[in-house]
Amino acid sequence: MAGLLVIHDTDGHPEHKLKLEKSEVPFICGGCKELGFGLRYQWTRICDICALDIRGFLYQCSRGDYDLHPHCASLPLTFTLPGSNEVIKLREKIESRCLKCQRKERASGRVQGLSYVSSDGMLCYHVACLKEACLDNWTMGYFQLDALANEERRILALQNLAPNQEVRIRAAQSANAMRGIRLLITFLKLVVSAILGEPFTLVSTLFQISQS
Repeated sequence: MAGLLVIHDTDGHPEHKLKLEKSEVPFICGGCKELGFGLRYQWTRICDICALDIRGFLYQCSRGDYDLHPHCASLPLTFTLPGSNEVIKLREKIESRCLKCQRKERASGRVQGLSYVSSDGMLCYHVACLKEACLDNWTMGYFQLDALANEERRILALQNLAPNQEVRIRAAQSANAMRGIRLLITFLKLVVSAILGEPFTLVSTLFQISQS
């Protein structure tokens, strides 16, 4: 039987569109509570901070304008680089490209998604890209403490976080180049700490990069 590809939820949320999708596993319908197979209508929620799908619990404002992952809702809005006046802020509009994906925007439908940006606007990281990069590092074993004991594995972890940046400090580099790398590494340290919930042992070990 032919069916509509998109329908609207009329049970209290007429603005929500339900899309026809095929499920590979059995499911319980959220409306009739019956067991279902194959095709189903599903409403996809998008987090307004990271612009990724919400597949479970969420925070929603009383007007229903914003949906947030519980983890994203706990992210710090601002923090300061130690020993400087440099402030990192969670912002929607950015001027530079993301250190990971090299794009200015990371959007999903109507949701733009937020980014951590340095006060001078030169360093930027989409929250979505940061979450994905941290997961990649964990999957590849770069975030295991025994692996981080190796200098080269720490470099690989940092290079995966910022693939188009120099992350190794060398004796032959200029003072400005070394300062830029240290600033980049400190920026990465703080935003990774925010995403991972500040596991200090892991983060401090990851960012102990020696000069070679």
